[in-house]
Amino acid sequence: MKPKWWKESVVYQIYPISFKDSNGDGIGDLKGIISKLDYLQELGVNVIWLSPIYKSPGHDNGYDISDYCDIMEQFGTMEDFDRLLQDMHSRGMKLMMDLVLNHTSHKHPWFIESRQSKDNPKRDYYIWRKGKNGGPPNNWESYFSGSVWEYDEQTDEYYLHLYSKYQPDLNWSNPVVIDELHNMVEWWLKKGVDGFRFDAISHIVKAEGLPDADNPHQTKTVRAYEMFSNLENVHTLLQNLHDKVLYYYDIMTVGETSGLGPEQALDYVGDGRRELNMTFQFEHMFIDAASSGSGKWNVVPWNLLELKKIISNWQNVLHDRGWNANYWCNHDQPRSVSRFGNDVLYRVPSAKMLATFIHTLEGTPYIYQGEEIGMTNIAFESIDDYRDVETLNYYEEQRDNGVPEEEIMQALRKRSRDNARTPMQWDTTPNAGFTKGTPWIKVNSNYMEINVADALNDPDSIFHYYKKLIQLRKQHKVIVYGRYKLLLPLHSEIYAYTRTLDNDQLLVILNFFEREPLFELPKDVSPEGMELLISNYPPEKNEDLCKLKLRPYEARVYLQRLPKSANEQ
Repeated sequence: MKPKWWKESVVYQIYPISFKDSNGDGIGDLKGIISKLDYLQELGVNVIWLSPIYKSPGHDNGYDISDYCDIMEQFGTMEDFDRLLQDMHSRGMKLMMDLVLNHTSHKHPWFIESRQSKDNPKRDYYIWRKGKNGGPPNNWESYFSGSVWEYDEQTDEYYLHLYSKYQPDLNWSNPVVIDELHNMVEWWLKKGVDGFRFDAISHIVKAEGLPDADNPHQTKTVRAYEMFSNLENVHTLLQNLHDKVLYYYDIMTVGETSGLGPEQALDYVGDGRRELNMTFQFEHMFIDAASSGSGKWNVVPWNLLELKKIISNWQNVLHDRGWNANYWCNHDQPRSVSRFGNDVLYRVPSAKMLATFIHTLEGTPYIYQGEEIGMTNIAFESIDDYRDVETLNYYEEQRDNGVPEEEIMQALRKRSRDNARTPMQWDTTPNAGFTKGTPWIKVNSNYMEINVADALNDPDSIFHYYKKLIQLRKQHKVIVYGRYKLLLPLHSEIYAYTRTLDNDQLLVILNFFEREPLFELPKDVSPEGMELLISNYPPEKNEDLCKLKLRPYEARVYLQRLPKSANEQ
């Protein structure tokens, strides 16, 4: 396996609007981020992933870009960005930009021109079609509810938007559009950015002819993901982008690629594919949902055996062939400790256990802002407190369908993207130290108990546990490159595995629940010479690793040196 800096990195995602406000307008900004770089350096992360900061009307918090080469005024100026980049580089950190190539804002000059007339030179920058039978051109459903088509009176045609109507999809069949996007990507690379997370990149190609999807239940719209996800020509377009632009820079590239398994992921990240370094996949994000996509709102119980199956498949298929991004949450997902841990009785140990998992798998670990202090989901009382466009659309759709108010609100409290978007909790001053003004979205009321200031002062905090995990990853190559092997595959509470590189072997033992199961060391794993690297509870006196009673959400990581003959292949 070839060593790469991006394989050995730990990424920290910043959602700028909610990170730190420097001027009291209630909105996080670039100067706010600059003021907290020392904090991130203390944590030990190598790469900052910055969610979109481009000029935008903000209908989807910056994922609707109106100018790719300018900064959103509320975030600051291009001079602020240049200083941020410089200050990060001086600290040995790299910056990965979040770049949306599937769609723009409806306020982008290209789209403003495109909708002027059917013969406008930029008409073909987007996907326009005539209606069919008095309705939209086809029956595809938007990720944000309703049809993917929006009628435009001015030219009596519809434009396609996989997301909100304020985010028209670009037409990647137009070579002029491709050239425009290539030039823009290179513009940022020349400024010195260190990589890109390509948002919704698996959707840039749509099925030829835009046909209706199968509709056995004759519903108004259909989740037609097979019509616009991971189609073959996506790879041609990405290889073209790589060969013409990305190849010439030592950067990190990540693709948001929903709806695929590890074998398909190799089409994007396999060695020699000339496309991306790693994917953001979602298979494990739907173990507690009735189905993928908009089915996420229907929460179902999840089980550990399914998680083991999914993660083990990704670990084994990609080993020595490609690379993956490992994460529990981000700006689109609920808080991990509320979802997969226990945010009441066992918030601290369960947050540490979940962190141990992500940081000891093969792949690059991702930390979402606030995850390192155990921030939790928010329970807003009123729909008026929510800001997310997907959430608001879902609420209206369910109301129209006659679903009771409290039932809708319960779903939002578990699944809304706003769970991850409440302001970063810095200290116990008003608004958690995020702003001196009125925050754009309410601060979680538990900031008096959960905040950075307290975490820094407590040597046993979640923050200091994350810091140690990151340090261990830098010290032991086996944590980065070791081959994964699942242990106890049928145990419903304990997730255990080894990672092996040359003669170093890592043993990871995780109790995913609040019960106290007995861990029994498999006979083919020797307890000899095991060194405890990290644990989220102090070890018991005279304990026996061969038969170890685990405490609620307990996590342990051991390292042992194998005899040379034990690991010969």
